[in-house]
Amino acid sequence: MNDVIGNFPGLEAIEPEARGVFAASAQVASVPAGTVVFRSGSPCENYMLLIDGSVRVQMVSENGREIVLYRVDQGQTCILTTSCLMTNDNYSAEGITETDVNAVMVPASAFHQLMACSAVFRSFVFASYGTRLSDLLMLVDEVAFHRIDVRLARFLIERTGETNSLQTTHQELAVELGSAREVISRQLKEFERRGWLKLSRGQIDITDTTGLQSLASNSNTV
Repeated sequence: MNDVIGNFPGLEAIEPEARGVFAASAQVASVPAGTVVFRSGSPCENYMLLIDGSVRVQMVSENGREIVLYRVDQGQTCILTTSCLMTNDNYSAEGITETDVNAVMVPASAFHQLMACSAVFRSFVFASYGTRLSDLLMLVDEVAFHRIDVRLARFLIERTGETNSLQTTHQELAVELGSAREVISRQLKEFERRGWLKLSRGQIDITDTTGLQSLASNSNTV
């Protein structure tokens, strides 16, 4: 288990007593892609530290609309899990593995014991929590105050990379951007009309990066 701690720089200096608690309680779990690791309303039983892979955390409304809150990637922890453990509350969103995942699972009882006895572990937890909270506040700012066409242009530029191509659906883009599929489809059609991209089933090809970048640099809010 000492080798596992090495995957998380903030825990390398953990105190001997706490290291013993960690080693005695933590388990490494391998989870295949597409697995729901927690659901809205379910109790939080473990503190999860990702060794590798990616977990998508999203909310689903009563009418089925989804929004991606954040992703947990290599070396990171889940802010929602931390919050649930500290408040003894159930999950309010769901987590799904996007890739095969290897993670360290620390039972809730050991988590609370480590929080009580280890200053290093507390600092690690709160630092991770603070970083992810900042990410969530940025998401709220984007969804609430920035135009969807600007946000879509930025997303496409960031995700297409050097290939200028992205395999995705209009629904998946809507989930990523916290919008409705119809809104995304309308914006994409407008981008295509302007000659910025070409749409095909399950794929978007950028044909005019300059046009998209010009829109993406627009700082006007809603």
